[in-house]
Amino acid sequence: MSQTLLGGFLSATFNPMTDQKTSTVEYLVVAGGGGAGTNSATAISGGGGAGGLLTAASFSVVTGSAITVTVGAGGPGAAGGTTGMGTNGGDSVFSSITSTGGGGGANQGTTGNSGGSGGGNGWSTSSPGGAGIAGQGNNGGYGSTGSGSGAGGGGAGSVGGNPGPGGSNGGGVGLVSSITGQRIIYASGGGGGGYTTDPGGLATYGGGDGAYATSGKSALSNTGGGGGGAGGGASENRAGGNGGSGIVIIRYPRNLAPPASTTGNPQILYNNGYQIYIWTSSGTITF
Repeated sequence: MSQTLLGGFLSATFNPMTDQKTSTVEYLVVAGGGGAGTNSATAISGGGGAGGLLTAASFSVVTGSAITVTVGAGGPGAAGGTTGMGTNGGDSVFSSITSTGGGGGANQGTTGNSGGSGGGNGWSTSSPGGAGIAGQGNNGGYGSTGSGSGAGGGGAGSVGGNPGPGGSNGGGVGLVSSITGQRIIYASGGGGGGYTTDPGGLATYGGGDGAYATSGKSALSNTGGGGGGAGGGASENRAGGNGGSGIVIIRYPRNLAPPASTTGNPQILYNNGYQIYIWTSSGTITF
């Protein structure tokens, strides 16, 4: 059997010979993160919400038919000079499981979009941010009338941060998964944009940091992170950061038969007694 080492794990194009097909798999389905809003002379944007995250240890699969795998794209941040909101991320799908794309971050006086996790509000919007979906993510943060900064986008692990005295406009934290054998954080919200002396809000791994006087940082690909909000103050008309694309991962015991076929070029790993299939672009799998 031909084998190579990818990312520290033994990888192969096929499994040891067996006739027994799997009837269940473990999955992680993370949608694309939302993009952040842009800024203008006084309009400071909220961070993008993380893509929805769904995971389970046992999910029934059928044999003999192709199962859909869709990897959601990250939502674009609003372009500089548009005073616009970020765009929601795309949904990710495995079979009947659908994780919803993250909500786009807001601009001044507006509320972040709803999504898997909600986008953060823009400056002066003292109400809850965009709504997250229970079981997938959390709400975006409040904007603040007492601070020029925007709010953080929601993450899979917590709501987005609120700016202002005693607050922090960081993105909501993501969640750790060890489905690949490594501990990796997915679905972190983007930080809110900063203003004057306020720095932009920070994000946990994968999400984009908010900025001050620059464009917001984009989230990392295949993490489902939200984009970072653009900062105002010394420089205007900066772009919001882009959301990160999603990812779909499944695994099941190594001693069972490999899939009959896959499309979308998933990475295949063997680790801790599992065969693991990782899609960073859309495809199918047939057991």
